[in-house]
Amino acid sequence: MGKVIDISYFELFIGYALLLIPVFVFWYYKTGLVKDTLFASFRMTIQLLLVGVYLEYIFKLDSIWVNIAWVLVMALIGAYTIIQRSGLKFKMFIVPILLSGLISIVVSDAYFLGFVVKLDNIFNARYFIPITGMLLGNTIKNVVISLNAYYKRIDDQQTMYRWYLANGATREEALLPFMRHALKVAFNPLIATTAIMGLISLPGMMTGQILGGSNPNVAVKYQIMLLITIFSSAILNVVLAIYFSNKISFDGYSNLRKGIFRQKKSLPSARTSS
Repeated sequence: MGKVIDISYFELFIGYALLLIPVFVFWYYKTGLVKDTLFASFRMTIQLLLVGVYLEYIFKLDSIWVNIAWVLVMALIGAYTIIQRSGLKFKMFIVPILLSGLISIVVSDAYFLGFVVKLDNIFNARYFIPITGMLLGNTIKNVVISLNAYYKRIDDQQTMYRWYLANGATREEALLPFMRHALKVAFNPLIATTAIMGLISLPGMMTGQILGGSNPNVAVKYQIMLLITIFSSAILNVVLAIYFSNKISFDGYSNLRKGIFRQKKSLPSARTSS
């Protein structure tokens, strides 16, 4: 296997010419997205360059406590992003969302790195940080979608929810249809993507391993296990996030608290006005 071909900063600068395509399209159709696109690209560049610098030193240092601290920061940022995109109250949901994320990370990392890869030290920076980052990055979307679908549907269908309770259902039983709906909405696209992943593309980690000189068969085995781990971690994260948040989302009479939503418009009704 040959050595990976580096990209110079000048060549990276040239690569930005590709942005002329979306910028021109947005400008031509007067979408108002040109400024947002340029700002997002600039912000992404600065963040990734800083991450590259940080990780270079973190990999060299390879301290268990520094690695754990880095993952905790990533988990906190992930929890903030989930709550922000879900339109929920930060103070109310930060603990359950952060807790569910950390538990899913611990379980997934311990199994993948400890039992499958069999690392002597599962906190090894070159494995622990990238794998955990991929788990967090790939589960955020599912948690956001599930929380939106779950709490919005309960809020929209209060009559149905109370009908279940009035007919003798416990709160957990009355919430089952809403949980089922949230899981279907959040994971149907992921199931479809996973089913054809190997036929239509080389996913990120697999591409990186091949470019880095790894044997394609080794890269494939890692990718298979990683996809399984991401899927299982996302399911665990979603179930725990809803389970823990349920503890603070309902009052003593099993009514959904109105104060859980940061802004009502963040969770728009699916009903169309006549």
